[in-house]
Amino acid sequence: MEITAKTADRLDQIAWHRYLLGLALVAAATYLICISSPPSLMDDVDAVQGQIARNMLTSGDWVTARLNGVIYLEKSPLMYWLIAISYKIFGVHDWAARIPIALSSIGLAWLTAAMGKWAFGKRAGFYAGLCIATCVGLFLFTRILIPDVMLTVSIAFAMWAFLRVLDDGETHQRRWAYLFAASLGVSLLLKSLVGVVFPLATAVVYLSFTRQLFSLETWRRFRPFTGTAIMLVIAAPWHILATIRNPPYFAFTMHSGPGQYHGFLWFYFINEQLLRFLNMRYPRDYSTVPRIWFWLFHFIWLFPWSVYLPAATRLSYKPIDRAGRMRLLAACWIGFILVFFTFSSTQEYYSMPCYPAFALLLGSAMATGGKWVRWGTHVLTAISAVCAVAAVGILFYVRHVPTPGDISAALSHQATYKLSLGHMQDLTLESFAYLRVPLALAAIAFLVGVAGTIRTRSHRAVLAMALMMVLFYQAARLALIAFDPFLSSRPLANAILDSPPGDVIVETQYWLLSSIPYYTGRPELLLNGRWFNLEYGSNAPGSPDVFINDAEFQRIWLTSKRFYLVTKEKNVPRLEQLVGGEHLDLVAKSGGKCVYTNLPVTNSVVPKDF
Repeated sequence: MEITAKTADRLDQIAWHRYLLGLALVAAATYLICISSPPSLMDDVDAVQGQIARNMLTSGDWVTARLNGVIYLEKSPLMYWLIAISYKIFGVHDWAARIPIALSSIGLAWLTAAMGKWAFGKRAGFYAGLCIATCVGLFLFTRILIPDVMLTVSIAFAMWAFLRVLDDGETHQRRWAYLFAASLGVSLLLKSLVGVVFPLATAVVYLSFTRQLFSLETWRRFRPFTGTAIMLVIAAPWHILATIRNPPYFAFTMHSGPGQYHGFLWFYFINEQLLRFLNMRYPRDYSTVPRIWFWLFHFIWLFPWSVYLPAATRLSYKPIDRAGRMRLLAACWIGFILVFFTFSSTQEYYSMPCYPAFALLLGSAMATGGKWVRWGTHVLTAISAVCAVAAVGILFYVRHVPTPGDISAALSHQATYKLSLGHMQDLTLESFAYLRVPLALAAIAFLVGVAGTIRTRSHRAVLAMALMMVLFYQAARLALIAFDPFLSSRPLANAILDSPPGDVIVETQYWLLSSIPYYTGRPELLLNGRWFNLEYGSNAPGSPDVFINDAEFQRIWLTSKRFYLVTKEKNVPRLEQLVGGEHLDLVAKSGGKCVYTNLPVTNSVVPKDF
């Protein structure tokens, strides 16, 4: 993209705070609007994280995470604490649970822009901020309550502090050295050892390339002893308390299996860190993405800005000035994280901590301009045009397709869900009839992209791309609301709350229907659910007896006490064989899931089908 001298001069005259204001508006439109009327917390990790934070708030135990009374030792606590604080301020609501993620996303956009401005100038910084604020990966992986965007903020800040310490023109090197150490401590509380390994390993690689690794002066600048003390002051107290409260304190074994419990310290560091990296963790509650897809998916996660990746390869990475040093650091940053996960079990979102590095390189390339940027914009115009035509064509096809019930009735239910976009495999042409409004808005978004990028000699093309993505994300939000009955069990939870009091039984492990306890606020019995993530904690001394088998279910279901059973529709024939169809009274069904009770519900106002 060519930027004329007149346009460049005009942009340079704009105050930096106006850049930040514009970036804040884009990021707020992408994230804060999306939590103003969001879909419910989804089953699986989404509702799990929200429930852990609520349990901490109500119990007063901010050290040991629990689900359904069972200790859950896998994850670092800082995200739970932030959600619990949000609950304390705004009340226990699903939208309140999403506020820390939304604010972290906006903060990441600002931080990336500030780093770009410091290294490359205002325009490149603004472009880098737009890249991170509107790329597909950040939006997609902040729809669920995982701490990776917070970790990304912490690691990005650590990387910036690292460069500031090394910068000879920096007047506050000591301050930045302490901030670097503090970032490592925060990262430990967000995602354990990777929060320290990623920035430190990237720093070592960078120092090796610049021949500073064995320089005593370099190490003096970072004040390693004081920095280590700062990091430990932040991170050590929780680790110590969690170890003391969840003995045994030490277990020297590399084996994990059914019925074994070795306390917090062993599980958190050996099983969850080392054995997971080696793909030997038990229970094996995760899938791993094929390495080639893990790398190639970044063209999707960084879309639409990934069209400029070829232009980024044409930049200078020589560390002869501030811009060159930032580009080299970004390359080391990206390279280490991608190579690290190439030799480990991995998920698509694991590479999120290197998104700011990609954004910095892309922002620098876009500000530099040239033929590769122009070609990238042409490619984006073509992609937008194809997507717009496809959206309009599908809208025309489903114009008369009826939409009975919820969207789950039109889905194929064939997806394996091993990938983040796995639910896309469930879509049929008929299912788009339930998505007419989001599909129309997506078509408008792509048309905006076509109109704004078809002429590439303007700063407006970049703004048009950002506007296209903001509109597209609003379409995605509307689509998620349509998918809500399928992805969440909130309608069933509401049906239970509107019915006579009774205990809740969920058939399967906790994660698959985790929004039931979140929205009912009740503990539950898990029918054949003693596996997956709660298995380890269930073996801890004093663990509550919340797991039942078929025989126990049959015994309590045929008593005079009221119970509610939540299950998938496909499992109903098996349950009928256990207790008889006459003892399964349907309360409600939604999204391919059902609620039954063992005693008839009289005068119920709850509809049978949502």
